[in-house]
Amino acid sequence: MNSQTLSKRQKFNFPLLLLGNAILGTPMPMLIILGGLSGIMLAPATELAILPVSLQMLAGMLFAAPMSVFMGRFGRKKGFLLGASFAAIGGLLGAYSLFLGNFFMLCLAHAAMGAATSCFGYFRFAAAEVVSESWRPTAISITLGSGLVAAIIGPEIFVYSKDYYSPIPLAGAYAAITLISLIGCLPVLALALPIKEQGVSKEATIKVPVSSILRRRPVYTAILCAAVSFGVMVLLMAPTPLAMVGCGFSETQASDVIRWHVIAMFAPSFFTGSLITRFGSGRVVFCGLFLLALSAGTAMTGIELGHFYVSLILLGVGWNFGFIGATNMLNDNLAPNERSVVQGANDTLVALVSTLASFGSGVIISTFDWNSVALMSFPLLVLAGVGLFALKRKPQLA
Repeated sequence: MNSQTLSKRQKFNFPLLLLGNAILGTPMPMLIILGGLSGIMLAPATELAILPVSLQMLAGMLFAAPMSVFMGRFGRKKGFLLGASFAAIGGLLGAYSLFLGNFFMLCLAHAAMGAATSCFGYFRFAAAEVVSESWRPTAISITLGSGLVAAIIGPEIFVYSKDYYSPIPLAGAYAAITLISLIGCLPVLALALPIKEQGVSKEATIKVPVSSILRRRPVYTAILCAAVSFGVMVLLMAPTPLAMVGCGFSETQASDVIRWHVIAMFAPSFFTGSLITRFGSGRVVFCGLFLLALSAGTAMTGIELGHFYVSLILLGVGWNFGFIGATNMLNDNLAPNERSVVQGANDTLVALVSTLASFGSGVIISTFDWNSVALMSFPLLVLAGVGLFALKRKPQLA
């Protein structure tokens, strides 16, 4: 293939990445619903019902760095195909686990899909690499915004596929994930990514004293706010389907609540960047923490359907403001040669907190109740708020 033909094909890289991200991201809201409901069916004890979701997040944490290294050596395209393979295998294992009634296999299925989701998180970086430098922030926002497709389509696929293998509940939804993953490979296979993007820049190889960087107040405050924003979101989101079914609502109603939660997570991405530019990262993060607290407070006021909708929508918007604002704050306080190392530490810590929050939410809701889960959000939010307030008094706050 000559360079002119390759150049023409490269013009389609960005829309192909958007399409691939939208398709391969579709199982994400399905997994939020499936993890808890399948877990409660197969778990040997109710305290372990959220374990599949927790292992999914743990796998995402453990595979994030290896996936990045793999893509750096073999390219984004092969990395996304590997992630799609993990998702397809995970879907098959999930369906098979329900036929066999095997909880261990269910956990293995969600671990495989956790590895896949960690891989798909790199779509936003790939999108930034195929456009001009001036258009990169917009490309990242649009790529994150394409998650709206997953938010809308994912729950619909769950509703129509969950009883396909009746009387085995939910097995059809796992099988649908396998099919979606295979379809998602098509736009990825059509990509024509430049070879230069597969290499590791010299700048990234510079040795950085990570411990001294992490001791900077703006840096550790940004990481704290990102971890708390993600942790509180997971703490309330993961047990929501279990809580709703326990309150007498149907799986379809739980699916719709999760749909609107995921929409609220990604829809603000189209203007969050503008808010940060106008008001600064610190104020946007504070607004996110406030919305997360409002979400937890709403969850504690009642267990009617409206309470779940409002709480989960506030949770999604709060996560968006808190997490994206904290991410931007971190980048603003790092030199270019520090970012690759510190961002890796940041993502690992965020994933660790999310994993603990997921597992903890399962234990709390099975031992106590939904109100107790919501109540546990406040100490974390207060901790992040105090750190942010202390930083506000310093000139470093972006």
